[in-house]
Formats: sequence, structure tokens, C-alpha cells
Amino acid sequence: MNRNALSETALLSTLQAFVRFPSQQTELHENDPEIKAFIKECAAPELEALAFEIRYDKMGNLIAEAGPTDTGRSLMFVGYAMTHPAARMQDPFSATLIETPRGQAVRGRGVAEQKTALAAAFGAVKQAVADGNLGGRLTLVLTTAGETGRHDAIASVMEALPHPPKNVVILVGTDNKIGVGNKGRIDLDVVIGGKTSHSSAPWHGVNAITGAQQVIAELQALDLNVPDHPAFGPATLTPTAIDSSPKATHTVPDTVTVTYDRRLLPGEDPAAALSSIQNAITLGTPWKVECKLGPVMYPNELGLNSAFYSKIDAAFKAATGKAPENIYCNFALDAGYFCRQNIQAVMMGPGEVDQFHSSEEHVLVADLVGMSNTYYSLINLCLTAPTA
Repeated sequence: MNRNALSETALLSTLQAFVRFPSQQTELHENDPEIKAFIKECAAPELEALAFEIRYDKMGNLIAEAGPTDTGRSLMFVGYAMTHPAARMQDPFSATLIETPRGQAVRGRGVAEQKTALAAAFGAVKQAVADGNLGGRLTLVLTTAGETGRHDAIASVMEALPHPPKNVVILVGTDNKIGVGNKGRIDLDVVIGGKTSHSSAPWHGVNAITGAQQVIAELQALDLNVPDHPAFGPATLTPTAIDSSPKATHTVPDTVTVTYDRRLLPGEDPAAALSSIQNAITLGTPWKVECKLGPVMYPNELGLNSAFYSKIDAAFKAATGKAPENIYCNFALDAGYFCRQNIQAVMMGPGEVDQFHSSEEHVLVADLVGMSNTYYSLINLCLTAPTA
């Protein structure tokens, strides 16, 4: 069987093309034209010559499907077009080959986080479709998200899918391990209201900073009342930003906003986590307090005795000859969205988590090839009809 799509040459070509087409996060987020151009002009043409049904949803997310829908077998890969900005990384988009103590690698923005896993998946699905014997529905989704910290893009995709997938692989770097669990997150702004006055006569005002100090102290001491997770440890509540207004000299501020990141452990309900924070705030007159909920991302955990985990384990062994390792990810992505829908999902891909957003982001070529072959084996294990 010809396996050109899984060759090192083909996979490297795809990855380098992806890196050389920048798709950085900007203030436009999922609506950035560069990100949408990456999807339509760089990624989609790789699939158009094959027997994929290709379309775009209302957010510009790519949906490519192949194979029958009536077998009860389905598998979806979810990739991300948006990368972290180049920031201080020098020469971020040349996708140069470099030598490392562990072997040859590709250097460039997004290779450790999104784009290498995406290239590996493209190779696997192209080969599976070229084989011509899919026994179930194979879907590859490339969303406009990647750095926004919300489920909006994947929710838009799911609205456009007539047949939800049975199993999902989230394409993100996990050190070539199985990301069996990840934390969720709620973003929360606590807004403390006071009254402005000239700072020479502060008794005429109500200083929102003083009120914020009390709120911060209360939440710092808050017992989240959540059992520790065996892998993640305790749930966390972390202040990440503070802002006061008006921005004027010698003025007592009437508004302070404190932004919090509440990480959710698998099994936690976001509404209950929010309620516990709100109930812990006792600040009263003369201040006013309002809690504004921001984006929510759900936690996920795949059982190690599940049928999907067994297939992934077998795919690793078939492709690499080795048993896989598991990893629990502190960051939140869309696996939790699928968990919420009772769809089994994992995060899995080449690229080291510790290199995310770094100035020396690179990925081993061997990891790219190994994971592409693992994805390909997983497709066959998930979509091939069982023998009698």
C-alpha cells in the first residue's frame, strides 16, 4: 500500500507550509482575516484533491468529512488555526530545520502547540481517504480558535454537524502522550463600585481600591471546598488582573475591576464554582459589588478503561511499537466541551507543552512522523468494521 501522505517528506512539507503562513492571535480573535486566510488558502487546498466533503460554518471554521454516516462508527479531529503572536521570537515563520541533541527538529511559531499536530492529522486523514476503505465517518475540523480561551468556535462547528462524532481527538501538543484529562476554567470580573472625589479630600468619596482590598483578602482566604484531584491536586482561584478608573490624577477611583481565573477540576460544575465565589464576597455599603462571568471552558477526563482509550493505546503500539504515556493538562481546550456533550475526547499531539509561547519553539521531526502514523492507526481502529 502506498503511504506517501505519511512519509517524512510529505509531512515536513505540510508543516513547513503551515508555519510559513502566519496566523497569529490579534485583537480581532476568531475574525482575524489572516487566520481565515490560513484556513482557506493554506490548509484547505491540501484536502481539496481528495474525496472530502468540504464546507465552512458561520464562523469560517473548516469542516472536511469523508466516509459513510450510517455505520455507527465515527471519529473527529479538531485543529486550531490561531497561534500565539510571534512576540520576541526571532525568525518565527521560516520553519527552518535545526539539529538538537535529540534529533532533527522544525523551529517556528506554533509548532509545539497547534501546527505540528495539525500537519500530522492532515497526513493521517489524507492517507486514510486515499486508501478508499473508510468504514465510518471521518471528520477533520480546523477552527479559527486556538488562543481565545472559549468554546465558541467548536460550538459553531457542532451546530453545523448533522451527525455528532462518537470520539474526538483535539490536535494540540502533549509531548506525544495521551492527554486523558484537562482542567476547565471560568473567567470572572469582580467589579467594585465606589464614588469619586478629589484625593485631597478622600472623605468625600468612596475609594473603590479600599473595597477591592477587602474583596481580594476574602477570596484569598476562600476554601473552594473541592476534593483534590489525584493528578491535578487542588482547584485554584487566581487573580490575574486589576484595573481602576477613572484614569485621572489626584482622584479617588469609583471603579475597580479584579479579574479572576478559577480552574475547574474534572467533575466540577462551573455554576457551582461561580456561586461559591459570589457567596464569599461580603463587602457592603458604601460600596457596590457586581460579578461578571466571562468565558467558560469545561474540564475533561477520559476513563482509562474506556473503549476509546483502548483504541488509542492500540494505535500507539501499532504505529510506534511502544505503549503510550498519559498526561494531565493544566490548560483548557475543547475536550471539555465534548465531555459536556457525553462525547469521549482526548488531547493528543507532537510538541512539548513547556515550549508553548516560548521564544525557541521547535518540534522533533520524529515526533511529527510518529504521531501522524498513530493518528492513522487510530482512524483504522475506530472506523473499520469488526470482523465476525
